[in-house]
Amino acid sequence: MLNFWATWCPPCVEETPSLVRFAEKMRASQVDVVSVSEDQDAKALSEFVTQYHVTFPVGRDPDRSLAARFGTKLFPETYIFDRHGRLALKIADPANWDDPRLQEFVLELAGK
Repeated sequence: MLNFWATWCPPCVEETPSLVRFAEKMRASQVDVVSVSEDQDAKALSEFVTQYHVTFPVGRDPDRSLAARFGTKLFPETYIFDRHGRLALKIADPANWDDPRLQEFVLELAGK
Protein backbone atom coordinates (compact mmCIF):
# COMPACT_ATOMS: atom_id res chain seq x y z
CA MET A 1 0.00 0.00 0.00
CA LEU A 2 1.25 3.44 -0.88
CA ASN A 3 -0.34 6.50 0.72
CA PHE A 4 0.38 10.07 -0.41
CA TRP A 5 -0.40 12.72 2.18
CA ALA A 6 0.79 15.87 3.99
CA THR A 7 0.68 17.20 7.54
CA TRP A 8 -0.97 20.43 6.34
CA CYS A 9 -3.86 18.49 4.74
CA PRO A 10 -6.87 18.27 7.14
CA PRO A 11 -8.34 15.10 5.52
CA CYS A 12 -4.89 13.46 5.74
CA VAL A 13 -4.64 14.30 9.44
CA GLU A 14 -8.15 12.91 9.94
CA GLU A 15 -7.18 9.66 8.18
CA THR A 16 -3.90 9.11 10.04
CA PRO A 17 -5.11 7.42 13.25
CA SER A 18 -7.07 4.73 11.41
CA LEU A 19 -4.20 4.24 8.93
CA VAL A 20 -1.76 3.72 11.81
CA ARG A 21 -4.10 1.13 13.38
CA PHE A 22 -4.57 -0.54 9.98
CA ALA A 23 -0.81 -0.77 9.38
CA GLU A 24 -0.26 -2.32 12.81
CA LYS A 25 -3.04 -4.84 12.24
CA MET A 26 -1.82 -5.76 8.74
CA ARG A 27 1.83 -6.15 9.75
CA ALA A 28 1.17 -9.69 11.03
CA SER A 29 -0.23 -10.59 7.59
CA GLN A 30 2.87 -9.25 5.84
CA VAL A 31 1.02 -6.31 4.32
CA ASP A 32 3.28 -3.28 4.05
CA VAL A 33 2.02 0.27 4.36
CA VAL A 34 4.37 2.93 3.04
CA SER A 35 3.57 6.61 2.98
CA VAL A 36 4.98 9.56 1.11
CA SER A 37 4.61 13.01 2.60
CA GLU A 38 4.51 16.09 0.43
CA ASP A 39 5.77 18.21 3.32
CA GLN A 40 8.58 20.65 2.63
CA ASP A 41 9.28 21.08 6.35
CA ALA A 42 11.13 17.97 7.56
CA LYS A 43 10.86 19.07 11.21
CA ALA A 44 7.07 19.43 11.01
CA LEU A 45 6.87 15.99 9.43
CA SER A 46 9.07 14.44 12.12
CA GLU A 47 6.95 16.01 14.88
CA PHE A 48 3.75 14.75 13.23
CA VAL A 49 5.11 11.20 12.93
CA THR A 50 6.01 11.26 16.62
CA GLN A 51 2.72 12.81 17.74
CA TYR A 52 0.59 10.29 15.80
CA HIS A 53 2.83 7.30 16.58
CA VAL A 54 3.34 6.49 12.90
CA THR A 55 5.30 3.24 12.76
CA PHE A 56 5.27 2.55 9.02
CA PRO A 57 7.90 4.01 6.66
CA VAL A 58 7.39 7.65 5.73
CA GLY A 59 9.24 9.10 2.76
CA ARG A 60 9.32 12.70 1.61
CA ASP A 61 8.44 14.07 -1.81
CA PRO A 62 8.58 17.84 -1.25
CA ASP A 63 8.72 18.63 -4.97
CA ARG A 64 5.86 16.18 -5.66
CA SER A 65 7.85 14.42 -8.38
CA LEU A 66 6.86 10.93 -7.18
CA ALA A 67 3.24 11.99 -6.72
CA ALA A 68 3.26 13.36 -10.27
CA ARG A 69 4.50 10.02 -11.61
CA PHE A 70 1.45 8.40 -10.03
CA GLY A 71 -0.87 11.17 -11.22
CA THR A 72 -1.62 12.24 -7.65
CA LYS A 73 -2.78 15.83 -7.35
CA LEU A 74 -4.99 15.83 -4.25
CA PHE A 75 -4.27 14.32 -0.87
CA PRO A 76 -4.70 11.85 0.68
CA GLU A 77 -4.50 9.30 -2.07
CA THR A 78 -3.81 5.62 -1.56
CA TYR A 79 -2.75 2.92 -3.99
CA ILE A 80 -3.34 -0.68 -3.00
CA PHE A 81 -1.34 -3.27 -4.91
CA ASP A 82 -1.79 -7.02 -5.04
CA ARG A 83 1.05 -9.36 -4.08
CA HIS A 84 2.28 -9.28 -7.71
CA GLY A 85 2.64 -5.51 -7.70
CA ARG A 86 -0.44 -4.82 -9.81
CA LEU A 87 -2.67 -1.92 -8.85
CA ALA A 88 -5.87 -3.31 -7.34
CA LEU A 89 -7.50 -0.14 -5.98
CA LYS A 90 -6.91 3.60 -5.89
CA ILE A 91 -8.62 5.61 -3.16
CA ALA A 92 -8.63 9.34 -3.86
CA ASP A 93 -10.15 10.47 -0.56
CA PRO A 94 -9.53 9.90 3.12
CA ALA A 95 -10.46 6.34 4.00
CA ASN A 96 -11.68 4.78 7.20
CA TRP A 97 -9.03 2.09 7.57
CA ASP A 98 -10.96 0.63 10.50
CA ASP A 99 -13.65 -0.48 8.03
CA PRO A 100 -13.66 -4.31 8.01
CA ARG A 101 -14.47 -4.33 4.28
CA LEU A 102 -11.21 -2.54 3.46
CA GLN A 103 -9.28 -4.81 5.79
CA GLU A 104 -10.81 -7.94 4.24
CA PHE A 105 -10.11 -6.65 0.72
CA VAL A 106 -6.45 -6.08 1.51
CA LEU A 107 -6.08 -9.42 3.28
CA GLU A 108 -7.62 -11.20 0.27
CA LEU A 109 -5.10 -9.48 -2.01
CA ALA A 110 -2.35 -10.66 0.30
CA GLY A 111 -3.66 -14.21 0.15
CA LYS A 112 -4.44 -14.29 3.87
